Amino acid sequence: MLERGEVANSWRRERWDSLRLLTPNWQSRLPGYPYGGNDPDGFMTMPELIGRISAFAAAASAPVRTHTTVTSVSRVDGGYRVATDRGELRCRTVVLASGAANIPKVPALSAAVPPEIVCVTPFEYRNPDQLPQGATLVVGASATGVQLADEIRRSGRPVTLSVGEHVRLPRSYRGRDVLWWMEAAGVWSQRYTEIDDLERARRLPSPQLVGTPGRGTLDLNVLRTAGVEIVGRLGAIRDGCALFSGGLANHFALADLKMNRLLDTFDEWAAGHPSEADVGPPERFEPTRAPPRPNLSLDLRRGGVRSIVWATGFRPDYRWLDVPVLDRNGELRHDGGVVTEAPGIYAMGLPVLRRRRSTFILGAEDDAREVGGELARYLASGAPGR
Repeated sequence: MLERGEVANSWRRERWDSLRLLTPNWQSRLPGYPYGGNDPDGFMTMPELIGRISAFAAAASAPVRTHTTVTSVSRVDGGYRVATDRGELRCRTVVLASGAANIPKVPALSAAVPPEIVCVTPFEYRNPDQLPQGATLVVGASATGVQLADEIRRSGRPVTLSVGEHVRLPRSYRGRDVLWWMEAAGVWSQRYTEIDDLERARRLPSPQLVGTPGRGTLDLNVLRTAGVEIVGRLGAIRDGCALFSGGLANHFALADLKMNRLLDTFDEWAAGHPSEADVGPPERFEPTRAPPRPNLSLDLRRGGVRSIVWATGFRPDYRWLDVPVLDRNGELRHDGGVVTEAPGIYAMGLPVLRRRRSTFILGAEDDAREVGGELARYLASGAPGR
């Protein structure tokens, strides 16, 4: 196992100070390593998660080579050549477990931001103290965007949040965590072969959730009530002026519709499993309130904007993969983690790899078992040259 930094490196180096997991502690289970602490319904801080992953690696006696950066993976007779900054390896199979969030996706329009405005991504952001005093524009309203907008607002800075497509969820539903419902009702277990539009499912933004001791919901209504200005999707920056789309109400209506359909799914499951669903009555939540006349533009200089946080998502980094298995967007072409165009290459940790829960910690075990089975069958197949 090759790791470019330390065990749990991305959690150590590429997360902000106050971040907690979105999943309850009881869902932070790893193969043969369930959560055994005294706060199953809490949410791990980054130091706690780093400690848990490190302890798991030690308990599993995982053969990890730390501080080893892979510089290329290429085909050779009988398998693959893996070049690193600490030497070269030859192998018959390779598992790509570098994930899908290696590089922040910053839109090209960012090049038009006035140079005096400080721009950061979630990989660089640690806390509000590193931002200049003055207003902040947060672009993107998935889990990262809403959390950072809330934290920066609490520091006393005026915040404008630019909102496009998003997934709205309550933190709790009918007395249980919403992710308990996702698992109990089988939503997270849905296999990739059962999803009608798999490509879209793999592109969905992360839900607007936050893990806090108070277990509160953090949605756009909460942020707007707290004083965050909500505007539409950022479409352009011209002459120092940010231009926003006028489709905000449509984004709100679509997110609310999808949330209510999911809640209907939970209710149907609860009705059919009364002994398992010891929960409260069905609930519905206030629709997302659209501003009466949302601003369509913001003069970044005259509006006092001193910083922009690009919470616009992430993408994988396969610049070291010298095997032609990427699509035009730089995404890995695979079938449930099996890279069919390059026999012997497999993947883990990608969105909806085998199930909807694949990118969450609790999704690793089942995916690893199945992908590992595919790998074992390949090695045992006796293919020529193997």
